[in-house]
Amino acid sequence: MKKVISKEYLNFLNEIKTRIATARIQTVRSVNKKLIKLYWDIGKAIVERQKKYTWGDNIVEALARDLREAFPESFGFSGRNLWNMRRFYEEYKDKPFLQQLVAEIPWGHNLLIMEKLTDDKEREYYIRSSRDFGWSRNVLLNQIKAGAYPLSLKHKIHNFPKTLPVHLAEQADETIKSAYCLGFLGITKPVLERELEKRLVEKIKQFILELGFGFSFIGNQYRLTLGNNEYFIDLLFYNRKLKCLVALELKTGGFEPEYAGKMDFYLHLLDEQVKMKDENSSVGIILCADKDNIVVEYALRSVKKPIGVAEYYLTKRLPKAFKGKLPDVQDLKLPILQELKLES
Repeated sequence: MKKVISKEYLNFLNEIKTRIATARIQTVRSVNKKLIKLYWDIGKAIVERQKKYTWGDNIVEALARDLREAFPESFGFSGRNLWNMRRFYEEYKDKPFLQQLVAEIPWGHNLLIMEKLTDDKEREYYIRSSRDFGWSRNVLLNQIKAGAYPLSLKHKIHNFPKTLPVHLAEQADETIKSAYCLGFLGITKPVLERELEKRLVEKIKQFILELGFGFSFIGNQYRLTLGNNEYFIDLLFYNRKLKCLVALELKTGGFEPEYAGKMDFYLHLLDEQVKMKDENSSVGIILCADKDNIVVEYALRSVKKPIGVAEYYLTKRLPKAFKGKLPDVQDLKLPILQELKLES
């Protein structure tokens, strides 16, 4: 049988694939909600029965033993997990606005958030982010360690409200983070722009995870032409959520007003030469070692394309007083003392 490869068929195939993928996601989410509801009900029942019959802690271990015997194929009824269910109920029973949210993320994510955080606002931020950006448990842990929540409260500098439709401006503001934590690069001193780019490209998978949900890497030193001239964008991405190209320019010095004009020029070329008809306007991000917020705001007033400006800084090395009292980087095999953070 001859294989059908017409444009219409490919569109039809992609439509069916999308429906299947969506159905699978909805099924997983439905199962997860039912599981969280079950764990909530078990935790509530334990608390209420202990109070009603003045049962001690031994009842939890006894219940775990009997449930494992009744359901040997299940792995969620250990004594430890029953205690977690009890705590889960106790933590959120008086917080209805969080009760609805916790069902949106997996059980393991909920346990991590309960373990690492106590503030309700922080918990809400990480629950929503895990749900909206599809964070894995490891990514969630790294975001908590990097202090993504307090950094998210810092003012973002961009011109999205003026250059994008309202709904896209809001999405762009949410998608493009106020701080980027790049500890995985292992950088502890100032580097050249090309070296920073090289490090990012070498570990592009981690960088994409740090950027957030929906980013796909297109290339570095992406070539654009106009007449007989060539221009190169440091890093080019595509964001599925925003449905647009995202250009990143890396600057190891402070922000200069001409950077905005250069990025605006690049975005015009991208929209005219690369952007598909059904895609939204390209977005630019300029990463600098330092910035004056007033200068940035003035520089963005005259540009027509959506641009955000972010700042990065290098953390200091471990103080001498702590040396010998903590394992070194080689022992941990993780650059935990080497962090490069970008904040806008």
